[in-house]
Amino acid sequence: MKIAISAESTVDLSKELLAKYDIHVIPYNIILGEDLFLDGEITPQQIFDYVDETGVLPRTSAINAFNYKEYFEGILKDYDAIVHIALSSKISSSINNAREAASELNNVRIIDSQSLSTGIALECIYASELAKTDIGLDELVAKVEKRIPYVQASFVVNTLSYLHKGGRCSALALLGASILRLKPQILLKDGEMIPGKKFMGKSLGCVNDYCDATLEEFNNPDKSIVFVTHSCATQDMVDAAKAKLVAKGFKNILETTAGATITSHCGPKTLGILYFNDGGVKD
Repeated sequence: MKIAISAESTVDLSKELLAKYDIHVIPYNIILGEDLFLDGEITPQQIFDYVDETGVLPRTSAINAFNYKEYFEGILKDYDAIVHIALSSKISSSINNAREAASELNNVRIIDSQSLSTGIALECIYASELAKTDIGLDELVAKVEKRIPYVQASFVVNTLSYLHKGGRCSALALLGASILRLKPQILLKDGEMIPGKKFMGKSLGCVNDYCDATLEEFNNPDKSIVFVTHSCATQDMVDAAKAKLVAKGFKNILETTAGATITSHCGPKTLGILYFNDGGVKD
């Protein structure tokens, strides 16, 4: 059985990595004022410029069931089945529309990633590896779902202003963080974004502290692959994160830039390290 692996554009992979791992993507719509863009065709810097000029965040719209069905039908022309790994159901309602579309088709399975960004990518890459074997559709889904609770997805946020504009942070917290130069960690737990540790000081030092704290807390990594995903972080921030991961023994360190959907919520210079925290045990 030829199985396609699919995700929304919130998987935050470059076109080169999507091609390398044979992952199909359906984009979210990004709305800037009266202008409509596809996630993947608009840069983070365009998002930042828009917010600076208007003081408001871009809007994203859920992908509807018709678009999912049309997208799935296109893939099924070349594949026998699809495993679609969706943005966490606690972050977006799109997964319900994907499920509705899948219910009208044969051999389309929808998995709730309980994650976002390259947390989803980790699951997709694992699914893609499985799809290259002679595994059955239901077994592939079961194996991917078994690893989902072990996805370590977290970020250190450089500014709380975007979270404040999005209603996820109070004005008082924003003011306090600005005065104290606090940069919070955002964790994905059970599919939801929750606050983690707080780091104080300059961006570079906070990245180092965030990596140390994350690797200490989630200390059973699958070292075969890890992502450094960021929204236009400086090169020294990215290099610092990579150095921490090299020292920890990670073999394949992939740098990606967050797409427009994720960038719209986290703001500039946000950086995360994302990996499976299950020691690489896959059975």
